Amino acid sequence: MRGDTAALRTEAEAILQALVGTADARLRDDQWTAIEALVAHQRRALVVQRTGWGKSAVYFVATALLRARDAGPTVIVSPLLALMRNQITAAERAGIHAVTVNSTNPEAWQNLYADISAGRVDVLLVSPERLNNPEFRDEVLPGLAASAGLLVVDEAHCISDWGHDFRPDYRRIRTLLAYLPDGIAVLATTATANERVTADVAEQLSTSGSRTLDDVLVLRGSLDRESLHLGVVMLANQRERLAWIADQLDALEGSGIIYCLTVAATGDVSDYLRGRGHDVRPYSGQTEQAERLAAEDDLATNRVKALVATSALGMGFDKPDLTFVIHLGAPPSPIAYYQQVGRAGRGVDRATVVLLPGTEDEAVWDYFGSLSFPAPDLVRQSLAALEGSGSALSTAALETYVPLRRNRLEAMLKVLDVDGAVRRVRGGWMHTGQPWHYDTDRYARVAAARTREQQAMLDYETTTDCRLEFLRRQLDDPGAAPCGRCDNCGGLDLVAGVSDSAVDAARQWLDRPGVVLEPRRMWPSAMSRLDVDLKGRIPPAQQPHRGRAVARLTDLGWGNELRALFASGAPDQEVPVSLRHALVAVLDAWEWPADGGAPEAIVGLGSQQHPVLTAHLAEGLSRYTGWPVVGRFEIVAPIPGSHGVMNSAQRLAAVAHRYRLTGVEEIVDKAILLVDDRTITGWTLAVAARELLSVGATAVHPFVLAADG
Repeated sequence: MRGDTAALRTEAEAILQALVGTADARLRDDQWTAIEALVAHQRRALVVQRTGWGKSAVYFVATALLRARDAGPTVIVSPLLALMRNQITAAERAGIHAVTVNSTNPEAWQNLYADISAGRVDVLLVSPERLNNPEFRDEVLPGLAASAGLLVVDEAHCISDWGHDFRPDYRRIRTLLAYLPDGIAVLATTATANERVTADVAEQLSTSGSRTLDDVLVLRGSLDRESLHLGVVMLANQRERLAWIADQLDALEGSGIIYCLTVAATGDVSDYLRGRGHDVRPYSGQTEQAERLAAEDDLATNRVKALVATSALGMGFDKPDLTFVIHLGAPPSPIAYYQQVGRAGRGVDRATVVLLPGTEDEAVWDYFGSLSFPAPDLVRQSLAALEGSGSALSTAALETYVPLRRNRLEAMLKVLDVDGAVRRVRGGWMHTGQPWHYDTDRYARVAAARTREQQAMLDYETTTDCRLEFLRRQLDDPGAAPCGRCDNCGGLDLVAGVSDSAVDAARQWLDRPGVVLEPRRMWPSAMSRLDVDLKGRIPPAQQPHRGRAVARLTDLGWGNELRALFASGAPDQEVPVSLRHALVAVLDAWEWPADGGAPEAIVGLGSQQHPVLTAHLAEGLSRYTGWPVVGRFEIVAPIPGSHGVMNSAQRLAAVAHRYRLTGVEEIVDKAILLVDDRTITGWTLAVAARELLSVGATAVHPFVLAADG
């Protein structure tokens, strides 16, 4: 595209001023370099700049310029609905008509597609998952790829499996890029990419025709954040960490985010802090959409002090005046940590960032690490099942063939889809017949990189050098230097102690046992493939009442003791004394339903791994309550190892014929306390309760030590 460079920049800055609502706004040098490359030369560019630098301004200004020159619409691939909402609002300020196609607005899809075809849309925002929706992929995407003026890949570090937030669907963008005709500009943006990730993303941007890495413009800026004051407070245990937050929250000006490592912790911490008088809300990927939107709005308008969140509140949440970020537990890499703390201080002079690491952090990292790409035999088993089916299999149906939980199975299928071995179609997944190679070496290298990142995070916690310089070096920022603002540089003075009253309050909160167990209400699909004649809804007459667990394994309080009890290699033992007190506390607080009545007898479940623990549990509860142990589910079909117990379908198949119930005559006409050591999927309890009710029990109340998740 020819034209006067000065005139083009003047036009670009006029658009920027409308976008930000400031008459004296000017483009940064790298912003202009990227815009000129996209508009005047239709180049491919990668912009790596800190959060708040203005990456979105690059693609909005470029869009307006390209549309004024009769280019097609811009397609932005963006990972979060929160990010999409903020982008659409920003675009409207500059007269850019932006729309999104996502799972929350299916009723509008056809009208939106028509508007796109008619040229009435300037920007279409989609998630990476949308690129493989069969209807969108087959009917909408080809036309977009041929007519788009600009393709934007936001949060582009997600493309790279070396990155901290790799998403398989982002790999599909590589295929999309390869099919773009010449003359369509491409922009990738991210705030968190070290040299390895930058090189990986740039290489993927260069996949079309004869393009090489030399054709990709890489603009990488300083990752210094002048407003951030970073510090670490090392405390002895979870009680003290919770107490520290409760003591210090009011002293922190403005509003912020308290990050936790697990979904369960967000609920526990927010409940505790509200009990201490702080106005906070929980937020995670499992929060209902309406509640998430309300929570985001409450924080954006300062109606709450903080959101207690998982990393789901990260990329895309745009509140420039956040004044603090606290981490209760450390993320598994300095790069992920930098991305999260970058939520703060974008539009204020000072923001406080505090890490409260815990000894249990590494156990959480190990758990999430165990959810990495499955082993070769499981992948081949999945491919064989799809190949042998002769037709599409839904994910639920595939579960009956492969012992993988739903989230891991779907993630694996997405990778196989990107690699061309399977294809998502209406109704599920099909084998393509294409050969597939398990890249053992690459997965091993990625795993090793993750291990190094975890060690680097531990090093960050204990370093006596500048904390921001440490993070910048992890991101290969060549300008990394002491910040003069962190606790080690002398620019942040954090209270290291906690009040006795706060510790006592935290102890009382964490020591409160009891988690409700909701009964299973529907059998998994396609169980006939596993010779189990169970399907559809579970009749109420075959369901237990709501049960109880002492705690979840992921809980902050009792979770620590339960994780130790059920750790791999831990000895089988009687119930520890402290947990006996917790069991009694849960029983004493249990309000028995009127239609079920209090239990009159106890039935225990046998266990392969913990026979001593489960027997002692049932006998001890009998001694405390006076309810006799009248029966037992004895194991008649042991499960070899852990094979077949990793998802609902496989677990149900494994336990459906596993037990023989003894003492049937003493169970008739009695309400039963059904006792087990641990529930993972809930299917053992569902099968046992169904059996007890079928032989004449009047009600079943499940009671376990630990619940997963």
